[in-house]
Amino acid sequence: MPPDEFDFEKILRVLALHETAFIIVGGLCAVLHGAPVQTYDLDIVPSRDPANLEKLQLALDELGAYYRKHPHRRLIPEAARMTTNGHHLLNTSAGPLDVLGAITGGRDYMSLLPHTVKLELDETTWVRIRDLATLILTKQETGRDKDKIMLPVLIRTLEEIERAAELLVIHSSN
Repeated sequence: MPPDEFDFEKILRVLALHETAFIIVGGLCAVLHGAPVQTYDLDIVPSRDPANLEKLQLALDELGAYYRKHPHRRLIPEAARMTTNGHHLLNTSAGPLDVLGAITGGRDYMSLLPHTVKLELDETTWVRIRDLATLILTKQETGRDKDKIMLPVLIRTLEEIERAAELLVIHSSN
């Protein structure tokens, strides 16, 4: 799917409609924090609770999800196969979606949850994204070239967010 056909908002709305518990963890997480980077897929870590995985499967069915490595066979993701730390690299009608059981350091949904912030997409749709400090930490830990390249941008974005927060505190106390 060409990058101009990536509609992450549609994917997020379908996941939210099915009340799926997940955390946005990849490049889109950086974008949603305001980092000036581009991404062409959505990376999530869902809760692996069986009821949640059933909700996730319904959302993936609605999105027409199938494994990218099997485009000709259209191998469809199933909740029963998403109970491990493994990665499920999918295509959907709205673009690429990577469903990750865990990220660097074996961090799964429950261990990431305290390091998230809620983000409002609109009045009825909220999502959880990894906080920027934790995103930076995991990018440092992976050591991949693409992550090393992104680190200065993420660090600068965090500095700007912290600076803006300090200015708000100063102005509100005056």
